[in-house]
Amino acid sequence: MLLISYDISNDKVRTKFAKFLSKFGFRLQYSVFEITNSDTVLANIENEIKNVYMKTFTEEDSVIIFNLSASCKKTCYGYAKNEEKDVFIIT
Repeated sequence: MLLISYDISNDKVRTKFAKFLSKFGFRLQYSVFEITNSDTVLANIENEIKNVYMKTFTEEDSVIIFNLSASCKKTCYGYAKNEEKDVFIIT
């Protein structure tokens, strides 16, 4: 699993980056995405950051990628606790 956190000052670039990441995973918080990891996915994301987004970054901008192993423990509370459960609604 990848956790990608970003802090991008330009609204347009930040919105574009969030849309890009949403193709690979889902938003945990406003500027944090959880992405199912594979070497190909990671390579695609890193290439896009290096070849497209780095050109637009200022000294204030940052992207941090946490590459978590399968043995990492994830504990969720509150609304996040329900994110992992399937919900069926029968009417």
